[in-house]
Amino acid sequence: MLVSAKDMLEKARDGKYAVGQFNINNLEWTKAVLLTAEELKSPVILGVSEGAGKYMTGYKTVAAMVKAMIDELKISVPVALHLDHGSYEGCYKCIEAGFSSIMFDGSHYPIAENVEKTTELVKVCNEKGLSIEAEVGSIGGEEDGVVGMGECADPDECKQIADLGVTMLAAGIGNIHGKYPANWAGLSFETLAAVKDKVGGMPLVLHGGTGIPEDQIKKAISLGVAKINVNTECQLTFAEATRKYIEAGKDLEGKGFDPRKLLAPGTEAIKATVKEKMELFGSVGKA
Repeated sequence: MLVSAKDMLEKARDGKYAVGQFNINNLEWTKAVLLTAEELKSPVILGVSEGAGKYMTGYKTVAAMVKAMIDELKISVPVALHLDHGSYEGCYKCIEAGFSSIMFDGSHYPIAENVEKTTELVKVCNEKGLSIEAEVGSIGGEEDGVVGMGECADPDECKQIADLGVTMLAAGIGNIHGKYPANWAGLSFETLAAVKDKVGGMPLVLHGGTGIPEDQIKKAISLGVAKINVNTECQLTFAEATRKYIEAGKDLEGKGFDPRKLLAPGTEAIKATVKEKMELFGSVGKA
């Protein structure tokens, strides 16, 4: 039903493509991502932030919805359900709820405490067959109240965390969450190459996939990035399509106010965005 992200990311690393993590916020989001992954025969990771988990009434609700949807829609491609930027407590809640993958964001702890907590969670995930992502160097922008300036990770600290046995590593290389400002300097490929040199075959994760130029995405994949997170772009295209529907007065025609009709254009827009990203990342046909 749900799978660990380990196998899909190792295949992506070896095949020089990346698996997309698309954050979900409700039923429409989940359905759009799953249907697109199935259509394109692409492995996929459904990301759930702690804020989105709370919005959807809790991780048990999310896990039950995703598992039921995979069954009802007859989804055959590999799907991982992943906690995004999880707190220590949040990781345990998601493990209990039936997630197949977690991210422990210990980047705001002193390195010794980050190591201690990550070590403990790696042990638990190994016992249960789950994948675990760790982060070194704060990712810029804001995500659920965690604000970072787009720092570049210390390659030696990356090795220290990678050596704990995590499945994948998110290393800050100047990337940020949300919209990129006009004065953004771009990704630091020097940092990425140095991190890759230290951690060897560890699949690397690029957060803040919205707004990074295509050539930089492709170069990052060539340097070992096997997972790319996308969230803001789906939100923006969903909002734009919904706005157009209402501004055109479609909600006032017939039963255009029906939420199933009202949310349809936005859902289709998410599908189009996910398709575009899967094609860019090279994961189409890799399921």
